[in-house]
Amino acid sequence: MKLAEVKILLDKEVQTRNNIAELSYDKPDPLLIASKHQDESIALICALFAYGNARLIVKFLDSLDFSLLESSDVKIKQALSTHYYRFQKSEDIVALFIALKRLREVESIENIFYEGYKKEENVLDGLWNFIETLKKVHPHKSRGYDFLVGSLPKKVSATGTYKRYMMYLRWMVRKDALDMGLWSKIDKKDLLMPLDTHTFKVSERLGLLKRKTYDMKASIELTNTLSTFDTLDPIKYDFALYRLGQEKLV
Repeated sequence: MKLAEVKILLDKEVQTRNNIAELSYDKPDPLLIASKHQDESIALICALFAYGNARLIVKFLDSLDFSLLESSDVKIKQALSTHYYRFQKSEDIVALFIALKRLREVESIENIFYEGYKKEENVLDGLWNFIETLKKVHPHKSRGYDFLVGSLPKKVSATGTYKRYMMYLRWMVRKDALDMGLWSKIDKKDLLMPLDTHTFKVSERLGLLKRKTYDMKASIELTNTLSTFDTLDPIKYDFALYRLGQEKLV
């Protein structure tokens, strides 16, 4: 399929999928839970736990009491003592809630991202600033927690895709029937593609991606290709690509 034909296919998919009916318990997606709350901290929790089976992700997120973000450390520990999710034990989930609660008391997540982003309009610089700040505000170390919140890469070119954070940025920065658009300081043209293995394979099949390695370079390459379809909003194609793969339409 030629790129011009792929663009026609994707533009049609974007139009069809830009519909609140795409978010339901029949078509589970962590954005379903995030959308109910319209809050940057709650949305981040939804994004960070967005790995594994979509139905199980939504079930887990539904079990969380997000009002704990306004509670004491003791109450957070008590309330989440029996919660766990895949690689995360209860203490990892507790640590995330306490860290985000403390962050809320000093600065918004948007401003922390913006502080790093504004120098070169690079969302990765914003992300490194956020991860560093989150770990300072409540230091906690475990394999499960490091997997959940990520770490600063030694070399960006060889790093992973940080897919869950890139998806979170899409939710926060873009505004349509699906994405919440709660932020105003970061430009959607600077977003990077939230690349997981499914989107990677679909993009390969459609000829959008030549790189064979699943990493940040692939995410940047795919973003650049999609920029030729829409310079100002390349990531609008993310949800469509994700659903095309999930529903095995490509």
